[in-house]
Amino acid sequence: MTQPLPNIAFLGTGLMGAPMVRRLLGAGYPVTVWNRAAEKARALVAAGAEQAGSPAEAVAKADITFTMLSDGAAVADVLFAQGTAEALRPGSVLIDTSSIAPDVARDHAARLEELGVTQIDCPVSGGTAGAESGTLALMAGGPKETIARIAPVLEPLGRMTHVGPAGAGQVCKLANQQIVAITIGAVAEAMVLVRAGGADPARFRDAIRGGFAESRILELHGARMIARDFTLGGPSRLQLKDLRGVETLANANHLELPLTDTVRAAYEAFVAAGNGDVDHSGLLLHLETLNSVSLLEERS
Repeated sequence: MTQPLPNIAFLGTGLMGAPMVRRLLGAGYPVTVWNRAAEKARALVAAGAEQAGSPAEAVAKADITFTMLSDGAAVADVLFAQGTAEALRPGSVLIDTSSIAPDVARDHAARLEELGVTQIDCPVSGGTAGAESGTLALMAGGPKETIARIAPVLEPLGRMTHVGPAGAGQVCKLANQQIVAITIGAVAEAMVLVRAGGADPARFRDAIRGGFAESRILELHGARMIARDFTLGGPSRLQLKDLRGVETLANANHLELPLTDTVRAAYEAFVAAGNGDVDHSGLLLHLETLNSVSLLEERS
């Protein structure tokens, strides 16, 4: 006899959460959604989701609950200030796909364990494009047995890797964000250099594709820089939040990370100038301002 699919609650249906919900609905899972801005959750009803009026209501019947929220404070508020943790069913699993500090993730896991709920910290990488296509990289921290049990639910979202105990997923996400930020900075600096030197940025990008400089950042964000399309995908303010998290973790472990320090300072300046909701590939604009140059080109 075929086992029924688990009931899912999904809290946070913004830029990343909404396409993840659509992937779960497409795989046949029953999903109840909640979002602080109710209209964002309402938009998913036509795709088959059920909308709840509160996060506690959303999780009442859930076997598995996802959270995809902006930061640790938002996760703590939804779980513990709004009564959601007490509404979770004992024996259920909470999968926190938000990007939060590792020590906060461990604290939440301990508090939920007291209520009979297992938390898996499972931040993701791949942006809105990965969420829409189901090709996210999912970094899961928590008990091995629980992660094995929930693995089928994560398959529609992308590729999941168990990276260690509670909090380990968040450590790996911070390291991922280091690489993303530094690589965005490297590609943006190269674009400025190429333009200043008299070469064509678009042809430069084409020329180095397939070489040692190839990366998803060059492919996707390099294209954004050339097209000057900084439509919001990954907000710069959240990139900065993650880089500050790297700084905290590095300081706690007495590490010197000079490349990360440099790119964090660049994002600090970019966000302080009012660009917090510009896509993080827009760091190019900060470098252009520093150098008083532009990549604007006449197009035939």
